[in-house]
Amino acid sequence: MNNQIRPVGEYNEKFNSYLPYSLSHAVVYQSSGLVKHIQKRHPDCLEFVSLIPTIIESPDYIGVNPHEEGVSFELVKVLAENLQVGIKLDTKEEYLYVATLHPITEAKLKHGVANGRLKKFDK
Repeated sequence: MNNQIRPVGEYNEKFNSYLPYSLSHAVVYQSSGLVKHIQKRHPDCLEFVSLIPTIIESPDYIGVNPHEEGVSFELVKVLAENLQVGIKLDTKEEYLYVATLHPITEAKLKHGVANGRLKKFDK
């Protein structure tokens, strides 16, 4: 496994009941490149990078982006801003990693729930 990654959370087995696949990975990792991605694509979220472990541990919503290829899922935490963490499976090395962090509007959150893409996560 790449030495540029570090653990940021534990995969909750309860996620499997909300996803169209069953994962058995114990840990979710973050690469050193995630911060660069956020700086470039979502600079308003830099201050929230430290919340990634909390979002993984205790999301409010979980879902799958139908436009994303491969095994991936999204976790949303409702705070002052709704924050979404995208997690993907690295199929070559078989580990889960945080691919992105960005805000989503209240309207997008409600739309995702209404169309079934996001489901309320029962903790």
